[in-house]
Amino acid sequence: MTPERPEAADLAGEQRDFAALLATLGEPDWRRPSAAAGWTVADQVAHLADTEEVAADTLAGGPRAFAEAVSAYATAEDFTAAGCRRGEGLPPGELAAWWDRAAARTRRLLAERAPEDRVAWGFGMTSKTFATARLMEHWAHGLDIRDALDLPVEEPARLRGIAALGHATLRYALARARVRPPQGRTLRLELTARNGTGLSIGPPDASDVLHGPLLDWCRAATRRVRGAPLALQADGPLAELALLHARAYL
Repeated sequence: MTPERPEAADLAGEQRDFAALLATLGEPDWRRPSAAAGWTVADQVAHLADTEEVAADTLAGGPRAFAEAVSAYATAEDFTAAGCRRGEGLPPGELAAWWDRAAARTRRLLAERAPEDRVAWGFGMTSKTFATARLMEHWAHGLDIRDALDLPVEEPARLRGIAALGHATLRYALARARVRPPQGRTLRLELTARNGTGLSIGPPDASDVLHGPLLDWCRAATRRVRGAPLALQADGPLAELALLHARAYL
């Protein structure tokens, strides 16, 4: 049997944790506002179920592949809103089952791809990066639910993938924010996990450095900054822009 690739194992682990989170919710919890403005907890699950269907069809060349699915709407926001509406009126059990089926299909199809196979999602990415991107989406939307319900946020080792994705997508994030990056500047992340383990991402001779907790950078990279200020220190103009504009998703 071929060993499971690390990024696939991380995605499976994150989705197991998401399923466990859903199993703890009482029926009233599904109707509660999540920490994302305008979204209920049920909306979070419907969004993930819908986008997992799109993810699977993108991998399989199905009718709801990313380019076709998004182009049917005037804006990406309209596409997202339509996915949430698909969950309206569904009981919690059906919503959870819909997400579980879609997520399992995506995992099966990813397992058939080589790590460097290209996936036509957004501007295109490798299968390996796509698995991490789906992990990031589940962690971020799970965080929306945990923050709203005042549940503890764990720090599994797989958050390192989200941290690296936030670094790799910085140029995209700045372009989306219409911010010109300072010329000749490079960024290194110097992050520390709760257990004291250090993580360095980026060139060792980078001009700019962002220091602080791993979890705080993951919050910044997924635009989930809430409550207390992040304990991140930016040394240099590119590091300062990273704090303001990092965005690891489309």
